[in-house]
Amino acid sequence: MIRVVLADDETLIRSGWSTMLSFHDDIEVAGEAADGRAAVEAGSGADVVLMDIRMPRLDGLTATQELARQSPATRVIVVTTFENDQLVWGALRAGAAGYVLKRAPAEELVDAIRLVHSRDAVLFPDALRRIASPHAGRSKPRVPVELTPRELDVLRHIAYGQNNAEIAATLYVSVETVKTHVRHVLEKLGARDRTQAAVLAYEFGLIFAGAEGRLM
Repeated sequence: MIRVVLADDETLIRSGWSTMLSFHDDIEVAGEAADGRAAVEAGSGADVVLMDIRMPRLDGLTATQELARQSPATRVIVVTTFENDQLVWGALRAGAAGYVLKRAPAEELVDAIRLVHSRDAVLFPDALRRIASPHAGRSKPRVPVELTPRELDVLRHIAYGQNNAEIAATLYVSVETVKTHVRHVLEKLGARDRTQAAVLAYEFGLIFAGAEGRLM
């Protein structure tokens, strides 16, 4: 059962989310919050928080940062009305595991909840590539921590959106080996999840963030 907290200052939005999620047996609405401060309190200990960016008392970005610090296992999905790349990038850097638009189909939101809870892949890697473009390193790649050549390969494939099984097939290794590499990469980078690792991969210049999204 995935325990989800709904954080939005509009009652109708929360009610709509709650109704929609009630049709899925593997998801339970564990709480609601009408402002950022309440979102931090209600979200601590939850599996996933749907977080509106613009809320009273505490905005969604700051609330995401506080949740990342207080409840590292909780995954935040930022939900926004407008596709503002700067806001979304700020949310991802703050610790969000991904984002969806409020106008997105219900099944897209449900799939996003399941994916970030599984922690097996980056949510919407194509969108991340576009958002990362202005922030990506343009010079020679510079990684401030020591990663082995294979760990660098795994980090690139994480940023490209591949899950463990896809990385294993690409690198001709076992899934268990990939899981070990992923764990080491996250530990060395100090990243709480794959999304943060992907953000860092772009900032380090390991990925071309152009239209093709080619691996370096």
